[in-house]
Amino acid sequence: MEGGPSPRIREGDCAVLKRDDVFKAVSVLRRRKIIFEKQWFYLDNAIGHIYGTTFEVTSGGNLQPKQEVEETTTEAKEAGTDNRNIVDDGKSQKLTHDDIKALKDKGIKGQEIVQQLIENSTTFRDKTEFAQDKYIKKKKKKYEAVITIVKPSTRILSTMYYAREPGKINHLRYDTLAQMLTLGNIHAGTKMIVMETCAGLVLGAVMERMGGYGSIIQMYPGGGPVRAATSCFGFPKAFFDNLHEFPLSKVQSVLCGTFSTEENAVLEEESNGLGEEKQQEPEEEPAAEAPMEMNPTEEQDTMDISAEDGEFKENKEKENKENVREKQMKQWERRKKLKEAAALLREKNADGLIVASKFHPTPLLLSLLEFVAPSRPFVVYCQYKEPLLECYTKLRERGGVINLKLSESWLRNYQVLPDRSHPKLTMSGGGGYLLSGITVLLEKGSSDCSNSQAPKVEEEPSSKRCKLQDLPC
Repeated sequence: MEGGPSPRIREGDCAVLKRDDVFKAVSVLRRRKIIFEKQWFYLDNAIGHIYGTTFEVTSGGNLQPKQEVEETTTEAKEAGTDNRNIVDDGKSQKLTHDDIKALKDKGIKGQEIVQQLIENSTTFRDKTEFAQDKYIKKKKKKYEAVITIVKPSTRILSTMYYAREPGKINHLRYDTLAQMLTLGNIHAGTKMIVMETCAGLVLGAVMERMGGYGSIIQMYPGGGPVRAATSCFGFPKAFFDNLHEFPLSKVQSVLCGTFSTEENAVLEEESNGLGEEKQQEPEEEPAAEAPMEMNPTEEQDTMDISAEDGEFKENKEKENKENVREKQMKQWERRKKLKEAAALLREKNADGLIVASKFHPTPLLLSLLEFVAPSRPFVVYCQYKEPLLECYTKLRERGGVINLKLSESWLRNYQVLPDRSHPKLTMSGGGGYLLSGITVLLEKGSSDCSNSQAPKVEEEPSSKRCKLQDLPC
């Protein structure tokens, strides 16, 4: 894809460090100390290598590509039949902590340290073959400083956030996010509305699926949108050209048609505020009266000081003017983007709606569905079931939607190894709930500014009406 990220690691890229099942997003910069999984290193030597390369941390924090060593299988492994006679008393390992530290100080690699741990273990030969592999894997994880640098993606970043900081993404699990993208029919060339408080993870997933084609309107609460996770994707600048943002506080004004008048009033207030700031600038203090008698040298010093004060004041005035001009330009650009987003919303022809926030979904969904065209999908995520049940009931009363479904995703990880594939002992307790559906044309007499619409009660036809006295006895 043109304009996409390079397959090689470049300075300034956003990359993800991987060690076993642990991930960390970093920026690739020279001479920047990175601490990951109790290891510190620099990413200088990684620049220029292909994404997916595995590196080994050497002395001095330098990275070197790891060379694959073929395991020799000439000698048959000596293994026991069971582990019943093994006693974990802490005396089976002959090497002490100081011995291992001395080996590290000599510069011996982690693979050699693991080999010496195996040779100095008195119970290793008595363990079963599976227990031996588990022991080796555990020691490699502890002593081998091996790190893989991978390219960020939705799957990797959602896994990273769910494992490290699930509260920031409202405990949105990666399989639930995948279902949201599928149910929302996210693809290139669409016009999507995204309302999320998941640190920008859902927005980044939608942007990645759309590939820079189409338009996205991000609804945000508060002063501005949060896109911490979106920046970790490392999208090119072209992806942000069609990304718009709009505050939730102004949604009702757009629905009622009063948005333009409110914006004009705000612009007038800001212009008046800037005028007042200019008027309130401190005036120059009158100079103190000079003494009657003054030496020539003192005169010269006074003239030099006054000239310097004049230059300082001129520079300060220039800086103030530049700051005011820069502030005005930023405000103008912000207002321009706001009007562009409002114009897109007024068209009311969005191709889909994605909601994943910490707020109650019912008022959000009822107001934002007004901007979605008929026959378009919408998906709402919530960590709990009860808010979505209320939202489901309100939508059924309101009408204008079909194929309403409330679902819970279930995920279980499996260990896949020869002769020992089984479900993992630990699994996720829950991945949240999804409410999905499709919009249809809602016929109504007049567009009401409020979202609370009472269900329409149809009157029975006259043929079905009968009075009590007309009934047969």
